[in-house]
Amino acid sequence: MSGIKTFVSRGSLHTRLRSLIRALPLLTFLAMFTTLSHAQGNLTVLYDFTYSGPNGSAPESTPTLDGHGNLYGTASSSGTGNCLDGCGTVYELRHVHGSWVFNLLYGFSGQSDGGNPYAGVTFGPDGTLYGAASDYFTHYGNGTVFNVRPPANVCQAALCPWTEKTLYSFVGGYGGANPQGTVVFDSQGNLYGTTLYGGTGGCTAGCGTVYKGTFSEGVWTISTIYRFTGDPDGALPMSGLVVDSAGNLYGTTQYGGTYNFGTVYELSPSGEGWTETVLYSFTGYGGREHSCLPNAGLVFDQAGNLYGATLTNYVCGSPIVFELSPQGSSWNFTTIYTLPDPYGPERALAIDSAGNLYGTTVAGGSFDYGTVFELSPSRGGGWTYNNLFLFSGGVDGSSPTGVVVTGPGGYLYGTTTSGGNSAGLIYQINLGAH
Repeated sequence: MSGIKTFVSRGSLHTRLRSLIRALPLLTFLAMFTTLSHAQGNLTVLYDFTYSGPNGSAPESTPTLDGHGNLYGTASSSGTGNCLDGCGTVYELRHVHGSWVFNLLYGFSGQSDGGNPYAGVTFGPDGTLYGAASDYFTHYGNGTVFNVRPPANVCQAALCPWTEKTLYSFVGGYGGANPQGTVVFDSQGNLYGTTLYGGTGGCTAGCGTVYKGTFSEGVWTISTIYRFTGDPDGALPMSGLVVDSAGNLYGTTQYGGTYNFGTVYELSPSGEGWTETVLYSFTGYGGREHSCLPNAGLVFDQAGNLYGATLTNYVCGSPIVFELSPQGSSWNFTTIYTLPDPYGPERALAIDSAGNLYGTTVAGGSFDYGTVFELSPSRGGGWTYNNLFLFSGGVDGSSPTGVVVTGPGGYLYGTTTSGGNSAGLIYQINLGAH
């Protein structure tokens, strides 16, 4: 409810420890409040989570946009339930006459329904929301795949909770554990996702899996279609998947591969099973891209090229944004930009119809609280980098995660896991203002 503010304070370097993120949110109803002016962009806070109330905190996922301009997403912590930091929520941020109204759709209990949804939600073919909860800080299980939908009967209240149904509970071990990425659907209506742990391989808790869900006669059947082994196929898929028109799946693993610095992989249906192909193994420091840890997932452009990004560590050097272009039966890897900040994106990049890429860094920038950036293809080749917003750690938030590009209005929407009221927020950036 305050007006334009300028932030000049400098915070300490962001240390990302999920176990220290604690929260519980705000009221049920909120319009759009604070507009933050920045020399390189225009950020508006749409909703500010707090540590009290049932609405959740620490939203880590990219919001999903529907055809009416409403946003849907998850908060990874707080809400209710018997979890270390609260079990998390699913929310709607409804756009009504130029204002924004927060609606709590579901609060996880951490029991049979799971908890701690680090991934976002996806609209399925039936128009309802699907997602995965990791159970990362619960004491009950290894994660779930869930569906939330509007109540069957007309709700008389202005804001109505939705109905949650657990479609599958992971069993750990060989069956996979702790899904982290957002689920996707193919053209046949099948659902796909990844688990960070479980399966097989030489990793401490298993090297992760890929799973598939099929719907028949009112029932979802979910099964594991691939188990990572570490070398050479990859290990620990932190991100979700993208699917092409032929039903092939593409993703990244943060470790494993030939050099144990991560991979980009393809899974193709083959007879009754699936065939995994490593499209690229990151070489780490000393390799041609001097980078590793491709935690962020992938995104396609209109020509069928894949784009992704890496994090960094003391071994690998600066984070990069890369392109993989199909060339016959192989793929050509190119580093298209070395990011100026020492932190790379944790979530997949977004791309608009003009081929501009958008991403976030959870730290870095002038205040060490994260950035939102744009990469635009240049006419003569190459890419132009632009900082759209540098988070200060104040009421504008800190530690931004996923970004989504909206329609013709030219806005970006995203979340921060902390800042604001210290429990994270949902923000909007006007691309026309930078």
